[in-house]
Amino acid sequence: MAPRKTLISASLLSADMSDLGRECERLERAGVDWLHVDVMDGRFVPNLSVGLPVVAALKRRVTLPLDVHLMIVEPENYLEGFAKAGAAVLTVQAEATVHLYRTLERIRALGVRAGVALNPATPLCAIEHVLSLCDLVLVMTVEPGFGGQAFLPAMLPKIAALSQMAARSGLSVDIQVDGGINKDTVARAAQAGANVFVSGTGLFGEPDLQRAVDGLRKALADGRA
Repeated sequence: MAPRKTLISASLLSADMSDLGRECERLERAGVDWLHVDVMDGRFVPNLSVGLPVVAALKRRVTLPLDVHLMIVEPENYLEGFAKAGAAVLTVQAEATVHLYRTLERIRALGVRAGVALNPATPLCAIEHVLSLCDLVLVMTVEPGFGGQAFLPAMLPKIAALSQMAARSGLSVDIQVDGGINKDTVARAAQAGANVFVSGTGLFGEPDLQRAVDGLRKALADGRA
């Protein structure tokens, strides 16, 4: 299996939406790896957020890969649009589509990395038979829909079990975590097996964005020592 890179994906849900382009440029300068874009429809989660026009505008403004998380029902109806808008990663919720296998196949056929997300209460068996189609699995470490929530430690065994499942299958799957990720929680998620870390409040909630990114990387390095 190819080694997995450790990546920080900055959640734009916590950014200043009145000047999103500038926020993304700040994140680029601070050295994050991806930009995490939460797309919410007010149905799958009780909140609304950005859509296709914003993803397309971000693609024109920044060079970082756009890590797009579709927290919407029937995401299969929007895959082509988000791929065309510039998504590098498209993650769908396992709970939100009836035909998950076909949806992941379609994402890959569009030339985009395919991801699947699991809510805290959703067991790993929901994706066991589609794992070979996944480039990334996102384990939600909070209930999705709102930023600023506290990390759920009960998800650590789930991350570890996913890592073991992928290893048994001989698959090099990125394991992403999202929710309450900051310098105090990131090492525990990494030790459990995660390698892609979505952070919103953990970055934007700090007075110095560069120091916040550096703090996450230091916590990861210290946790591996």
